[in-house]
Amino acid sequence: MEEYHSVNSPRRILSLSKRRATVSFFDPDDKASGFGLSGEHGPKPSEVYGFVGSITTVIATVIFLIWAYVPEPWLHSVGIFYFPSRYWALAIPTYVMVIIVLAIGFYVGLNFMSTPPPTSLNTIFDEFSREPSRFLPQMEGEEQPIEPISDISVNKINVLMFNHQ
Repeated sequence: MEEYHSVNSPRRILSLSKRRATVSFFDPDDKASGFGLSGEHGPKPSEVYGFVGSITTVIATVIFLIWAYVPEPWLHSVGIFYFPSRYWALAIPTYVMVIIVLAIGFYVGLNFMSTPPPTSLNTIFDEFSREPSRFLPQMEGEEQPIEPISDISVNKINVLMFNHQ
């Protein structure tokens, strides 16, 4: 029995077997090739979840707007007698907006608390800092090796940025 292996690429399919090797190129204009090159048919689960989520969001928004704006006698005439108080039509969006503003404020405050003060040397140096070494290449021209990685000192930055001559 022959072992069959296939390597997939966006542009070509390489099929390997013990008897022969074939290469076929994918033509994007060819509609008879099916859904994809990998042989898997149908949508991906993430696409299904996204589609269901978007449809659910639209339906929930329409139901919310009907509940919030249609008068109660109209809802009773359709046969809808049980629904939450109209107070929640304003309270829920307000609570959500306040929670979002507080979460952003909490996040910014947490970042300020975890950042060292500007006068601390930890803002300039840490355990991964490397002092520049004196690199004297022995070769000349285009054959020079790349200098070792290092941090640029604060003094050199200040001279480059603020020493206008």
